[in-house]
Amino acid sequence: MILYIAEKPSLGRAIADVLPKPHKKEEGCIRAANGDVVSWCFGHLLEQAEPDQYDPIYKQWNLQHLPIIPDEWKMQPKSKTRKQIALLRKLTKEADEIVHAGDPDREGQLLVDEVIAYLKIPNYKRESMKRCLISDLNPKSVKRSLAQLRLNREFIPLATSALARSRADWLYGINLTRAYTLQGRNAGYNGVLSVGRVQTPILGLVVRRDLEIESFQSKPFYEVLAHLKTEQGESFSAKWQPSEACKKWQDEEGRVLSKALAENVVSRITGQPAELQSVDKKPKKAAPPLPYNLSSLQIDANKRFGLNAQQVLDTCQSLYEKHKLLTYPRSDCRYLPQEHFSDARNIAQKIQHHCPQFAQYAAEYDFNRKSKAWNDKKVEAHHAIIPTDRKMDLSKLSRAEQQVYELVARQYLAQFMADHRYAETKAHIIIAGGDFKATAKQILDWGWKALYQSKKSTAENTQSAESESLLSELTPKQILECVKGELLEKMTQPPKPFTDATLLSAMTGIARYVEDPEIRKVLKETDGLGTEATRAGIIELLFKRHFLNRQGKAIRSTETGRALICSLPDSASKPDMTAQWEASLDAISSQTLSYKAFMQPLNAALGEMINQAKVLDTSLLKNIKQKPKASFKRKTKRRVSKGKRAVK
Repeated sequence: MILYIAEKPSLGRAIADVLPKPHKKEEGCIRAANGDVVSWCFGHLLEQAEPDQYDPIYKQWNLQHLPIIPDEWKMQPKSKTRKQIALLRKLTKEADEIVHAGDPDREGQLLVDEVIAYLKIPNYKRESMKRCLISDLNPKSVKRSLAQLRLNREFIPLATSALARSRADWLYGINLTRAYTLQGRNAGYNGVLSVGRVQTPILGLVVRRDLEIESFQSKPFYEVLAHLKTEQGESFSAKWQPSEACKKWQDEEGRVLSKALAENVVSRITGQPAELQSVDKKPKKAAPPLPYNLSSLQIDANKRFGLNAQQVLDTCQSLYEKHKLLTYPRSDCRYLPQEHFSDARNIAQKIQHHCPQFAQYAAEYDFNRKSKAWNDKKVEAHHAIIPTDRKMDLSKLSRAEQQVYELVARQYLAQFMADHRYAETKAHIIIAGGDFKATAKQILDWGWKALYQSKKSTAENTQSAESESLLSELTPKQILECVKGELLEKMTQPPKPFTDATLLSAMTGIARYVEDPEIRKVLKETDGLGTEATRAGIIELLFKRHFLNRQGKAIRSTETGRALICSLPDSASKPDMTAQWEASLDAISSQTLSYKAFMQPLNAALGEMINQAKVLDTSLLKNIKQKPKASFKRKTKRRVSKGKRAVK
């Protein structure tokens, strides 16, 4: 008998659907006609043991007990999963062969592997275990995945990386949450000061942005336009380019702060001849954007429809599990395997059925065209999020489901359209010894951008094309007339508050916020706080704990969130250390770093982190209004409200 262990019931049912019928449905499993059985987890069936499971003394929170570092790690069943674990124990004993069918990512690998380890499956069965990677729940794709089983032991590094992440989060969250909460209580703050290696630096990003906005002082800066006329009476404008001699009147971004300097330029150029130094016209092109991974989809859905990160994730899960219209959604990959290329025409036909607005471009789709998205070397456990070849009535979907599906469909169809081509013309002009530049662009072929263009973009291109046509007809050394100079007074603007889109962008490109240049260099290829699967949940956690709130689309820090960040040392509230961890966890997955090499320095550093907590400046916490404890109510039964859970 072959036992398939899926990550969740929906995946289990999809596997069972392609096994011989009739089926016998039992509680927690499905038996196929050939005797094979499909069972499942409900996400993680096991969890890290609480500190008091290692020693009852840890029930009492005490700084003297910290840091808590288990000698031998313990896992325990969640209260609602004991029956399923008992069933899996029975089925694994009966099975001749076991197939691991967790989701195709780091956590999906770990959650089945940890059950196998907990059940103490004999080594001979563990060595022969197979791995099934399913990213599309439609029967055709499931059958293909079942025909391409691999040995589960090939994925040990992936599980090891997830295990290291889980244990590191436990050590960091348990110890620092207890340490800072105890210090907060000494200051009269009776709430839980939840500290996590991912959530706290994210909160720090928002707090620092808010403080920067509030302390920002707007200043005027100045630009100069030269309004030019040709001998034929045609007009265009060019912008002044300040010289090196003007640097002392400029800010760090090159903006001119001296009004007198700008006024002097205006007076000098008005009515003066202008000599055209050069005209440079270049044809350019832009390839279609890569298909989505989860973060890029969340960013675009927030910008376009105002959906927050968690809403997009939940919507994607529904489109994947319930409607089977999208492939696996928690992907961090934006590339596609070559073997999927043969499905393109069929998928595109289904998209055009679902979204008639894309059918008008049918003549422009070329299914022999391979964009850079088709790259086996870039695909590991899972590929980009794309539509499936399932056909259904989209009117049955919710508004959010329709919106997300259309975004994914458009991005997929773009892979089969021509490059976007345009001409860019730049003119360099000298007026009274000063440099001026004029730039114009003309669309030559919309290509894939036809799927994205609007009436506004069409009108803007018409205007730009007229300017480009005029500039391209000019010749070097041609003399023009500067009819007048124009002074433009503008004001510097504060940075904008974070939104779901910009906060997700910051999390995926965290190297931009890392101060240490050496760390920033390391993180260029492996940057990112959290994972595709966890980022939305971490952001929502900060709202539930009253560290963040929403003001329209803006994400702002609360009084409590600010007080916490301003009280913590930089090492806890800035992303440098956490970003390094993420790079190290990726290195474990690729077998360039060992589990031991990652965990040992962390264990050694915990003592210093606790010492930093002991000298915490708690003055900012004294007058914080206590928030209701409702946000922790769900976890009270497991005593999480006292900070015993590891916190990311």
